Amino acid sequence: MFDREPHPANPAPPAPSFPWPGGARCVLFPGFDVDAESVWIGMDQRNVDRLVTMSYGGYEARVGVPKILKLLARHEVKATFFITGWTIMAHPAMCEAILAHGHEVAHHGYLHLRPEPGQEDVMVEEVDRGFDAMMRVLGVKPKGYRAPSGESSTGLLQLLTDRGIQYSSSWRDDIRPYRHVLPNGPGPIEIPVNYSFDDWNFGMTHRSGSRALFGREEVLSIWRDEFDQMREWGGVTTMIMHPQVTGRPMRYRILDEFLTYVRRYDDVWLATGQEIAAHYERCERDCQAAE
Repeated sequence: MFDREPHPANPAPPAPSFPWPGGARCVLFPGFDVDAESVWIGMDQRNVDRLVTMSYGGYEARVGVPKILKLLARHEVKATFFITGWTIMAHPAMCEAILAHGHEVAHHGYLHLRPEPGQEDVMVEEVDRGFDAMMRVLGVKPKGYRAPSGESSTGLLQLLTDRGIQYSSSWRDDIRPYRHVLPNGPGPIEIPVNYSFDDWNFGMTHRSGSRALFGREEVLSIWRDEFDQMREWGGVTTMIMHPQVTGRPMRYRILDEFLTYVRRYDDVWLATGQEIAAHYERCERDCQAAE
């Protein structure tokens, strides 16, 4: 039976108003979901033999990620790359390059399967195989996690807590970080996502998911307006970008111009997920010590 009683889906209180480091007014969290071909397999495992479909994801290692790494270096921006375990196994050189450029590598499942309540065995396998791939190939034990297809559950949050994940970046219900509350105690820190910054919505169309593409000025207008208001509110602008989308020529230009726009302000903290979570924990400890 499903629990349809009226109560908030998220028991965590609203996010605390911790100050940002160095007197910053707001935060930009550049995050990339590096799915490569795994996103297409996760959608439909028959796609493994549909090589043109798979080539959407193959673009990441061949062109998308190298171009984005150069762009981030030019803007002196460090980002978080949420990478599936399958992608790490299939494209180790691409993932090693991300690390070599000083970016954070975080967990994004193994085969990009959407976490489903009631399928605990699948969730455990997805999480554990992702950890194993990261450690064996990159020597990394990630601190952050973003759920494939952006879905989560109490069971998944508990699993992540048990595995030592410090923060999640999947939920859509706040503008500042907060800590999840689980039945057995505190859960991971959540760095909420701004869905307007998911480039897949604006720049991905394919034969089984045909949709209109948004032009450069349309996307830039959305991103600037969202960022401007978030800066006024003092929140965190969390981006969900995919190298197989933003690594395409015109989409690359959108990111380039947006980062140039953000860099006009000297009161914006550009941070990785791990930096944001570490700052949250310091503020949390200070508040607890003061009580």
